Amino acid sequence: MDIKIFEKLFQQELISETEFAKVKTEMQQPVSVHWDMRSLLYLGIVLLTTGLGIVVYKNIDTIGHDVIIVIIAVACAACFAYCIKSAKGYAHAKIESPNIWFDYVLLLGCLLLLTFIAYIQFQYNLFGNRLGMATFIPMVILFICAYYFDHLGVLSLAITNLAAWAGINATPMALIESNDFNDEQIIYTALVLGAVLVAISFATNMKKIKDHFSFTYKNFGAHILFVACLAAMFHFENIYFVWFIVLCGICFFFFKNAVKENSFYFLVITLLYGYIGVSFVVIKLLFLIGGDMGSIYLGLLYFILSGIGFIRLMIHYNKTFKKNDSI
Repeated sequence: MDIKIFEKLFQQELISETEFAKVKTEMQQPVSVHWDMRSLLYLGIVLLTTGLGIVVYKNIDTIGHDVIIVIIAVACAACFAYCIKSAKGYAHAKIESPNIWFDYVLLLGCLLLLTFIAYIQFQYNLFGNRLGMATFIPMVILFICAYYFDHLGVLSLAITNLAAWAGINATPMALIESNDFNDEQIIYTALVLGAVLVAISFATNMKKIKDHFSFTYKNFGAHILFVACLAAMFHFENIYFVWFIVLCGICFFFFKNAVKENSFYFLVITLLYGYIGVSFVVIKLLFLIGGDMGSIYLGLLYFILSGIGFIRLMIHYNKTFKKNDSI
């Protein structure tokens, strides 16, 4: 930002002397590019692995499967060798990275590991019909790496593999799009998995074992649990109200916890999923009453009033949480 522009504004008396002095002070302060650099490095790793995949795909006939597997294995081993050599060792508390490159080399090594296992399974059918082993083995390795090297990104990969091993696609968008929630087994599995992840989240806080991992566990667990509960409401139409009661209980639990921890994020997702459940019940009741034009008008009125109420509730708790932060 050019200071000369503000000098001209000051000379033209468009800004006061106090405002000009404040601008000069702010411009002299160093600007942190820490998160910008971290984001660019993470993006670089994603682009690198994507680019390698495209190169391999387009040149598979000339390069050969064995050569590709050896290259991936060597690169993966090199990444892990560097991380093991640089690591500070395991501790229950949070461990700072030994250097700026450590986190990214570890993430690259884990992504290459997943690529390596998927490749040998696809090409040589190493695990045969036991496809669960293709996700179970990397899941175990990823959990060990996440805890030993203290890496949240690797923990997210491990949880995603855990969900895949259980038969659930747990990436944010695919959680809803790629899972067949008409399958009762998927619904029950998701409910158990979500509950287990939430339980682990609270256990890590209570035992003080990598308690900074708690948010990641709870974030995955909450979304899986809420989506599974809503899916149960939609699928089991004859007993949807029973599942609605279950949803209300889960929402109450997360709501109390969000208020206690001053977490606006978990408050928002709790109220949002709860609002979807309540709206489903309201619509079902309106159609049960008659489903005529009067019911449609009542439905529109409900969405207008409830939408206003939802926004006002968000504003209220946002102000409350900010006030609590300043105390």
